[in-house]
Amino acid sequence: MLNLLYDFGVGLLISFLGTFPLGTLNVAAMQIGTRETTRAGMQYSIGVALVEMIYLRISLQGVGLVVGHARLFYWLGWLTVAMLVALSVATFIAAMHPHEHKNVLLNNRMNRFLLGATMSALNPVQIPFWFGWSTYLITNKVILPKAAEFNFFTVGAATGTLCALAIFVYGGNWVVRKLDTNQKKLDLIIGGIFALTALIQAYKVMYPHGF
Repeated sequence: MLNLLYDFGVGLLISFLGTFPLGTLNVAAMQIGTRETTRAGMQYSIGVALVEMIYLRISLQGVGLVVGHARLFYWLGWLTVAMLVALSVATFIAAMHPHEHKNVLLNNRMNRFLLGATMSALNPVQIPFWFGWSTYLITNKVILPKAAEFNFFTVGAATGTLCALAIFVYGGNWVVRKLDTNQKKLDLIIGGIFALTALIQAYKVMYPHGF
């Protein structure tokens, strides 16, 4: 049971931290929470988290299916390295060229839960993000390719996303203003984490048995 709680915690932490860099989804949550109601903001956030759960579960299942195929898993490992490097470079570029986030078009009557689910489904960033993390965690046996562990990790990730978005919904403009002031530093830190993770993953692929 402890290992399942550990999986939950790992998913929660990764998703919580990954939600904080300013982007379309969290800024929209802030706008809905401040311009409409916090209830609408949380409905939107639940929609975002639900779709993220689906993407993550598919990523975990896909990686889990190839664990027993050594050669395929080897190339999947290198693909993960490439994805992590791309995420790192993109984050460093964002840090060097900060820009203001445009307001999301929210002037419609669409149910906020459906709006969150739709915007999350159309957000391409989370696909390589979760695919890369899934491969890394399974490769390093942080998560074992078992349904129960996948499920707890997925629920933990959804909880992390909800907690982070709730801060945007309830904190509103104050949170965005504080984050925007330190966005460059935040991007540099996250870019460094991606780069370090890519190096660790590359080492694991080249030397699967360690030293």
